[in-house]
Amino acid sequence: MKPGMFAAAVLFTALSGSAIAQTPAEAPIFGSELMTQQERLEYRDRMRAARTQEEREQIRNQHHEKMQVRAKERGSTLPAMPPMPGGMGPGGGQGPGVPKR
Repeated sequence: MKPGMFAAAVLFTALSGSAIAQTPAEAPIFGSELMTQQERLEYRDRMRAARTQEEREQIRNQHHEKMQVRAKERGSTLPAMPPMPGGMGPGGGQGPGVPKR
């Protein structure tokens, strides 16, 4: 493999891995379509500054309530429950294609 190709492969692997392993402060923001860019930055800063999982959960719940109110004021709706941390939906297992043993 040529040195340039190797460097490109390493860069691609590093970039694709960072999209998978997101920290809570980098994860998609609930209701982001109702927020300004400044609000999204401030929310991420608050999540980064939180020292414990409990603090992050409290910030997330307060944010969810705020976005619910904002959505109602604008005549739209958002899910009633905040999304679970981690991004995977219910189950999060191997999926329906794997037979049970």
